[in-house]
Amino acid sequence: MANTREVSVGAPDDLGMRDVLIDGDSVGGVWSDRELKRLLSREGVEEGHPVQWLGGDATVWPDRAWMRRTTGFFVVVGLVATSYPLFRIGISDSGSALTYGGRIAGLTIILVGVVELVAALAAVDFWETRRWRYSGVAVLIGVVIALLCGISVLLLQIGERFTGYTVIGIALVVWASVVLVELVKARAWKGLRIPKNIAIGVIISTLLAGANLAYAQIYVPYVTEPLILTGAEFKESNMDKAAAKMYVTVHLYVKNAGQVPVYILGSIYWIKGQPASSTPVDKKSRSELIYDGEFVKPDGHVLNPGEEVAQDAVIEVKDPAPRKFEAVSAQSEVYVIRKDRMKMTGDYEQARLTGPTLQGALKAGDPPDPKYKFRAEISNSSEILNVIRAPQCVTVWRLGGRAPLVLVDVSPPDQRIRFDSERPELDRKAIERYGLSQVRGAMAQTPYRELLEKAGATEKAEAPTPTPSPTPPSPPPPAL
Repeated sequence: MANTREVSVGAPDDLGMRDVLIDGDSVGGVWSDRELKRLLSREGVEEGHPVQWLGGDATVWPDRAWMRRTTGFFVVVGLVATSYPLFRIGISDSGSALTYGGRIAGLTIILVGVVELVAALAAVDFWETRRWRYSGVAVLIGVVIALLCGISVLLLQIGERFTGYTVIGIALVVWASVVLVELVKARAWKGLRIPKNIAIGVIISTLLAGANLAYAQIYVPYVTEPLILTGAEFKESNMDKAAAKMYVTVHLYVKNAGQVPVYILGSIYWIKGQPASSTPVDKKSRSELIYDGEFVKPDGHVLNPGEEVAQDAVIEVKDPAPRKFEAVSAQSEVYVIRKDRMKMTGDYEQARLTGPTLQGALKAGDPPDPKYKFRAEISNSSEILNVIRAPQCVTVWRLGGRAPLVLVDVSPPDQRIRFDSERPELDRKAIERYGLSQVRGAMAQTPYRELLEKAGATEKAEAPTPTPSPTPPSPPPPAL
């Protein structure tokens, strides 16, 4: 009798499983009398061996196998389905996010996807064998993560377009809420043991290191503003009396003096003559546009920190009478967008429309008689932002006429920004998201008489040069 093994069957748990103990040690859980016989046979207990029943006799088996397995299947499918977009986003961001913080976030999202797969495996154990003590806790963690992911997607899409991921977010919230209620009823957390001794120093050190990393590699680069400098300078001037023209060379430049790389979406400069006889107030309104053009090509040119783009433009002044102008001014302007917050996609250098092609593509609401249109698709700095914001396009219009200017908009591909001459020139939402900015350089101004004198001095210096057959020098080509 001393060697007789003591077998006891515990009370049913919340799902109907009864724990089996042999000599006080748990050997597993069973859902039915058939499973009990199979377990005792595997443990070497002969059939008919006396069993002590706790919390109900041999007729108490509350398990409903079909309902339990249906619930388990429903949970496993939901956890696996949650892991798919997490892996898709994480793998994309870990290798191609534009910032260091974005790549760290991608690796974190991959880790969360792994947790979801572990939770799916734990769900199989929780609704079948219960061999792992912490399977319920793992499922609970996976469902809570899915709920937080769904809520995050919905919150981030407030004010955005309704996309397929909006549906996914709604489905995750509904699914996770239902499963969470079932897990609470089943007390899935009861296998969790809170450790008595916690390494406080390790936790504090980890938190401090994480905070320092987030500040140095994520926060500081994000709040750092681009520093773009642009301007114009007058250089030499030449006179062609035979053609009654004066040619003025203007030096134009744009420099990235900051730490943030940018795309130059558009550039423009104006050369204007100030009337000789007018009040100071009228000079600005009555200034005559001599020439306008662009000085940075191609469209979407990348300007890295410390890089400068410069061009010397030769401007033609017709009929340079001595009192035609009092002064000549030059001013430049560029439109830039942060390269660390978005990326041009496709062959954007070939995305410019001009001439008949542009005229044939114009629709109602477009600016009147534009010189060119540049439109290219862009992607956000991370895949998660692409998911939230949906596809976007940047559109640049170059307008001519008496008041030439550049207009820039960022909008979805299927939405058209209606032109309004009185609205702000920049898109407010694009400014906040992508750092779109308009940079206008200081106005360079020089007396018109001084340009004439320089042109005359140049002519006198060149006159004594002996030539077999004196011919006037060919003028430099005007700037494009």
